[in-house]
Amino acid sequence: MLTKEQIAKRIAKEVKNGQYINLGIGIPTLVANYIPKDLDVVLQSENGLLGIGPFPTADKVDPDLINAGKQTITMVPGSALFNSAESFAMIRGGHVHLTILGAMEVSENGDIANWKIPGKMVKGMGGAMDLVASAKNIIVAMQHCSKDGQSKLLPECSLPITGIRCVKKIVSDLAVLEVSPEGGFILKERAPGVSVEEIQAKTGGKLIIEGEIPEMTFE
Repeated sequence: MLTKEQIAKRIAKEVKNGQYINLGIGIPTLVANYIPKDLDVVLQSENGLLGIGPFPTADKVDPDLINAGKQTITMVPGSALFNSAESFAMIRGGHVHLTILGAMEVSENGDIANWKIPGKMVKGMGGAMDLVASAKNIIVAMQHCSKDGQSKLLPECSLPITGIRCVKKIVSDLAVLEVSPEGGFILKERAPGVSVEEIQAKTGGKLIIEGEIPEMTFE
């Protein structure tokens, strides 16, 4: 199975030149470390920053410079700081090309649940609902199964929904999958050493397998 860093590195291959990209809390923030240097992209954080760089080394940490997940970050030349109202105007105005989010569940129709587990305290939904409603493309970075071995890729989400029919692609610790417009998870790549049969057994929703499924690469 892939590490969180490997999931982020594989997602970085989906980034296109010229994109404005929002990185959600958790695994998605790691993508900033793996953006190809030949691409000109702008990473956005909804707390008010355009131009996020890689995570800082210990000697470069600025405690006043954080992302939406309260992690310390770096800025690249040309970065801009602004208030959250302007940030959400960018998001709601459709100016974010790609959103990379974590998820607790994804349904075979592309619904996502990632903001609340009933009975547990949460600080709020954050910007997730705005992001899934407004972004042109949404990729989910997640663990394929919960800690108790239950699949997180389901026929229907059981947790409160964040967005409906919005997820386009999923990169889990087992596989790369696309959401079919007709419903179902199309298996595109498998993690090195992971069999199609294992992915099938650990996917609760409909899994679509077409031909030979290659192992994913990171270069």
